[in-house]
Amino acid sequence: MNSAPTAFREQLLGAMPRLRRYARTLVFDSAVADDLVQTALERALGHWRQFDPKRDMVLWLLAIAHNAFLDSLRRDKHLDVVAPERVAEALDRERRHEPDVGLQIDLSAALARLVPDQRAALMLVIVEQLSYAEAAEVLHVPEGTVMSRVSRARVLLRAWLDGSQRPAAAASVKPDLRRVV
Repeated sequence: MNSAPTAFREQLLGAMPRLRRYARTLVFDSAVADDLVQTALERALGHWRQFDPKRDMVLWLLAIAHNAFLDSLRRDKHLDVVAPERVAEALDRERRHEPDVGLQIDLSAALARLVPDQRAALMLVIVEQLSYAEAAEVLHVPEGTVMSRVSRARVLLRAWLDGSQRPAAAASVKPDLRRVV
């Protein structure tokens, strides 16, 4: 039985929407994202005594989720977690049901084509509105690395969305599978 304090559990619950949103940007599959969130929450509850109350709970949980994601990449021994073709098919089905979401779907398909390192950095900075330093803490990389990944992701997305460059069939850069404990 887990003896995590009520206040800690309430903070976990409050962080779940952001945790789930981040997980979905990593894997683009709601069921897999939910599994990733569950893994992150289980790890957090199992190690609640290691949490520093002075630290931001959301950053701590995002880092746990990111590490769980990297663990799954290592365990499954594949680096194509997001098959862009599968994402494009799903988005095309969604477009047929809601024709007014074309740009959103194009952006989602382009995001799915980014390598995981770039996508994670971009989502933490743009969607989660973390500072570069906070994103670096979550990803366990230097701040300059986050800045570089975000910059490269923005350039690629802009080129793909304006049609000046076609996305490659598959990501050619492998994600950084190092994990800081």
